[in-house]
Amino acid sequence: MRLGELASKKTNSSAHSKASSVIDEVFLDISQAFSDFSACSSDISGELRRLACLPSPDVNENVGVQDPEPCLGFLQRESFSTEIIECISPEDLQPTVKLCVDGLRSSSLAIKRSAAAKLRLLAKNRADNRLLIGESGAIQALIPLLRCNDPLTQEHAVTALLNLSLHDQNKSVIVAGGAIKPLVWVLKTGTETSKQNAACALLSLALVEENKNSIGACGAIPPLVSLILNGSCRGKKDALTTLYKLCTLQQNKERAVAAGAVKPLVELVAEEGTGMAEKAMVVLSSLAGIEEGKEAIVEEGGIAALVEAIEDGSVKGKEFAVLTLLQLCGDSVRNRGLLVREGAIPPLVGLSQSGSVSVRAKRKAERLLGYLRESRKERSSSSP
Repeated sequence: MRLGELASKKTNSSAHSKASSVIDEVFLDISQAFSDFSACSSDISGELRRLACLPSPDVNENVGVQDPEPCLGFLQRESFSTEIIECISPEDLQPTVKLCVDGLRSSSLAIKRSAAAKLRLLAKNRADNRLLIGESGAIQALIPLLRCNDPLTQEHAVTALLNLSLHDQNKSVIVAGGAIKPLVWVLKTGTETSKQNAACALLSLALVEENKNSIGACGAIPPLVSLILNGSCRGKKDALTTLYKLCTLQQNKERAVAAGAVKPLVELVAEEGTGMAEKAMVVLSSLAGIEEGKEAIVEEGGIAALVEAIEDGSVKGKEFAVLTLLQLCGDSVRNRGLLVREGAIPPLVGLSQSGSVSVRAKRKAERLLGYLRESRKERSSSSP
């Protein structure tokens, strides 16, 4: 599934009748805003490091004083390449998975880490592997490792769960196993890669409508906002996508505004060359669907930033800027006045006549200009 499909479901919200067609278009356009994300597949955040490169300083930890571990040699070896793990034959897969699941329950941290790493690889690309691993009890054994103090073990566990979550049947097992709170914990405390993959795992779970409120209620939105503020380029994109998906739910829009999401989103509107500005504007459009969101966007200088995007942004950025302004000004005379004071009319006229943007972008600019003309007429008719 492509991350562009995240917007295929509309939230039920009451909208001003005059702006209803605008809102319908918003959701249609939002569905394409993230279409350049890679397919929601394994290890979406960062490069998968080959097991041969992973350190194993305590590989012999407790060996000789503990009971014999299951197939200790296989789990001690961390030099298997991605290809070797992925090419395990179907007849060998089930016993291999069982060894890994047994390893997750080992008393040795090194064995647990190795088992999680191998399950991560086994679930990386093959849907049939994901189903078999999900049915093996691995999910229930991986979830406690999300709170592991060893960063690498935690990273392998969260990425394995991300990969497993790509099979629809596993989503319910992951949620039923109580994984949402530990995933939020990783989002708050993990390494950069772990945070990114935790965001992606929550995104995958949020594709099931009934999970959205649980994810928001478990506190996922503030650390997503923190990732937007402080993460790498990849982390910011993962956080933006996950935040957008969660914010198709009314309660999560309110949580996002309360968590201070609007300010960093407005700041990203001015960022050039990363593709972040367009995605930030799409999330802003979603938050502009509630009154608190509109107020926050205006208060944080969003109108000026969006006008600047129409003047100097990319072709796609211009379209998303006018889309967001339609959300803000469709039924607000005050915001229309602010838009005029920011000097929006000349760039809007230019956009409506441009040959380099889509017909849809031109129509949006014309619609917004129509709103501004209406406001001018209303002011004229009310003057003595």
